[in-house]
Amino acid sequence: MVKKEFKAESKRLLDLMINSIYTNKEIFLRELISNASDAIDKMYYKALTDENITFNKDDYYIKVIPDKTNRTLTIFDTGIGMTKEELEENLGTIAKSGSFDFKKEIELKDGYDIIGQFGVGFYSAFMVADTVTVISKAFGENQGYKWESSGADGYTIEPYEKELVGTEIILKLKENTDDENYDEFLEEWKLKSIIKKYSDFIRYPIKMDIKKEVEKEGKKGEYEEVIEEQTINSMVPLWRKNKNELTPEDYENFYREKRYGFDKPLKYIHMTVDGAIRFNSILYIPEHVPYDFYTKDYEKGLELYSKGILIMNKCPDLLPDYFSFVKGMVDSEDLSLNISREILQQDRQLRIIAKRIKDKIKNELLGLLKTDREKYEKFFKSFGRQLKYGVYENFGQNKEDLQDLLMFYSSTEKKLVTLEEYISRMKEEQKYIYYASGESVERIEKMPQIEVLKEKGYEILFFTDDVDEFAIWMLFSYKDKEFKSVSSGDLGIEELDKQGEEKEEEAIFKAIKELLGNKVKAVKPSKILKTHPVCLTAEGNISIEMEKILANLPNNPEIKAQRVLEINTNHKVFQKLKDTYNNNKEKFDLYVKVLYNQALLIEGLPIEDPVEYTNNVCELIF
Repeated sequence: MVKKEFKAESKRLLDLMINSIYTNKEIFLRELISNASDAIDKMYYKALTDENITFNKDDYYIKVIPDKTNRTLTIFDTGIGMTKEELEENLGTIAKSGSFDFKKEIELKDGYDIIGQFGVGFYSAFMVADTVTVISKAFGENQGYKWESSGADGYTIEPYEKELVGTEIILKLKENTDDENYDEFLEEWKLKSIIKKYSDFIRYPIKMDIKKEVEKEGKKGEYEEVIEEQTINSMVPLWRKNKNELTPEDYENFYREKRYGFDKPLKYIHMTVDGAIRFNSILYIPEHVPYDFYTKDYEKGLELYSKGILIMNKCPDLLPDYFSFVKGMVDSEDLSLNISREILQQDRQLRIIAKRIKDKIKNELLGLLKTDREKYEKFFKSFGRQLKYGVYENFGQNKEDLQDLLMFYSSTEKKLVTLEEYISRMKEEQKYIYYASGESVERIEKMPQIEVLKEKGYEILFFTDDVDEFAIWMLFSYKDKEFKSVSSGDLGIEELDKQGEEKEEEAIFKAIKELLGNKVKAVKPSKILKTHPVCLTAEGNISIEMEKILANLPNNPEIKAQRVLEINTNHKVFQKLKDTYNNNKEKFDLYVKVLYNQALLIEGLPIEDPVEYTNNVCELIF
């Protein structure tokens, strides 16, 4: 029998498990039971989609079998089983996780549990076992197979006569050490404790043979030891229990058991709705962004049940895209068991459920914002960008739902603030909600364009996400106050609008425009600069920051902002510019080129010819 090698990623993972860095080794049982539950779920789903399969729920269970004599622990299920090919595919590689960048910092990061995160929970068996044997017979197949491995050196697969469909996983436990007592995983009390802790809400019976003392028949006061098969888990779905009976730990265990995430949920929402349509739902807002959240591999959606039976693993129609980070499940008494995915998309009842869920999530987030600001800011730092995308998408049709949830960094408060908080602090004469865009708070604070607003004591919102300006473009206004970029050139400040321009200066600006040509739409004296000599502003809907973001898109639409070069006529640089304009045409051209390139640098835009720029600066120095 030929031993096959594991794929590189699996070998590395096995090394981690065999030389386990995890102190909480008991979770191996949680993972194997969850896999067994998944196998029965697949059988359920197959029965729902194939009218030729007769399904009897009583035939489906999981059994945990400790054997102290041989020091083995067996996890047995009556699920769908695996073919030879599936054994190789599922156990010979890291499940079906797609690309897997197993970084050292992720492996060891505090608070993260990689087990199960990429569909690799099976490998956790090697934390407690020297040898793992999997005997499986797939539904519809006549032949069973045995998969076996003693670690990272490889595995074998051979035919095996197995009567029943399903899977047995047999763990040959490691020898005890001074630091680890592996025998405890053969003790009834320990196994029962682990099952209740992690798997109490599994929908199928988890059985064990339990020793108990019973009185001998006809012999009062005399007892004998008997073996009785017992169901260890409650099997009562968490969502059908009374909320008053449940603790935060119950919800957190359910979150882990269902593999919604591998962090601690930031918030859970338990919904019980009666009315035109009845449903129960448990929703979670994760603490951290899922590793694949901003990739094409991420699937949004909630688990959908009808009368406790799974219809869909991920029902995307239950969540809007802007709440796609929410995890959880929905169980409705009013949905048909044999409902198809196509019908689901058109189902009126499903749309009603989706709206109720959307409204509930929004209200819970608003409540969190009011009652636990620190926790809400933590949420927003993780998922605020997704809310902003929600404002932007579909031409802003979701803005009413989301605008009160948005937060931006404030120039005056030096922290995240809401639009409502900004409005409440606006000065009486202030016409607009002002914002400035840039790569970071530090860069924005140095922008020349914000000087005049800071002088007047106006609050400025700092936009540092690439989606910010696009979202505000769709939002347009908040409570009748329009948004205004500090780089727009026209800030709507009355005393600035009254400033005039001397005739002599008109000729200078005209000469600068002729020299720069199509590089700028206009050149004008600045009404917003105070201490800086020069800056760029923009006319029209496309700002300079938008131009930079669009330029980095894969298809690069080459959309340009209409740049305006503004020069501070009260700055000594302008006085020098006037002198050279009147007395030294060659030096005037040199000053203009340097000033324009300085304006580009301030905006973080590339200089067309860096060598020419440095030569020009050197010429000015000497």
